[in-house]
Amino acid sequence: MSCSRRDLLKNTFKATLASTLPLSAFKMLSPAQVKASVGDANVRWVFLVDTQKCVGCGLCVKACKNENEVPYDPPITRTWVERYVLMKNGQSHIESPFGGRDGYTDTSIHENEIPADQIAKGFFVSKLCNQCKKPACVQVCPVGATYQTLDGVVLVDRKWCIGCGYCIMACPYGMRFFHPVHKVAEKCTFCYHRIIKGMKTACVQNCPFEARLIGNLKDPNDPVTKIIMNQRVSVLKDEYGTKPQVYYIGLDTNVR
Repeated sequence: MSCSRRDLLKNTFKATLASTLPLSAFKMLSPAQVKASVGDANVRWVFLVDTQKCVGCGLCVKACKNENEVPYDPPITRTWVERYVLMKNGQSHIESPFGGRDGYTDTSIHENEIPADQIAKGFFVSKLCNQCKKPACVQVCPVGATYQTLDGVVLVDRKWCIGCGYCIMACPYGMRFFHPVHKVAEKCTFCYHRIIKGMKTACVQNCPFEARLIGNLKDPNDPVTKIIMNQRVSVLKDEYGTKPQVYYIGLDTNVR
């Protein structure tokens, strides 16, 4: 291929100019920044949990484990259900054996029988990754293995994760754990592999009482969006400033 004197001088000038530019003029993309281009910017996935409908059956936990290859027997799970029993004397009892996987059919808590006439209130609360707008886990990951998609879901790249545990410590909601098989950080992903195909999450699909719903906050006609915008909803630990995107109906002030 021939090269004119003018082209040679032009290319030489470009190379010389580039070599004199400061390093700050170049933007090196981290793995997290590259992968963050995944997703649809016109979508913002959010979750809605109705504590008034949850009966603590545990079907959501079972479905999540089976769908996402989380070992069934170890007490680890991407989502779980907590039982709260508030006493008339002001005490509270909270438990979540095996993440509530097997449901709550026993009236005893921590192997202690609770007299029914002393109970003021009892309810169940489902918990899962809050897919925060400002996720602390993404900020602390030193290798970019934890990243946020354009549609707001925080994911973990198992190929990049080095198992340092920073993200697990940074999450104020305790939503992360080490996967005993893959030896990496693990968390709820809103079943991202399903929702991008138009499917429901495994937990939503298996909840018989519609206590769990997922929707697109950027769609004003989405039923979940209408509830969030028009009803009284709450989030967990709002004081941390992470802007969680799991909304609750009927969340009791005793929930932590």
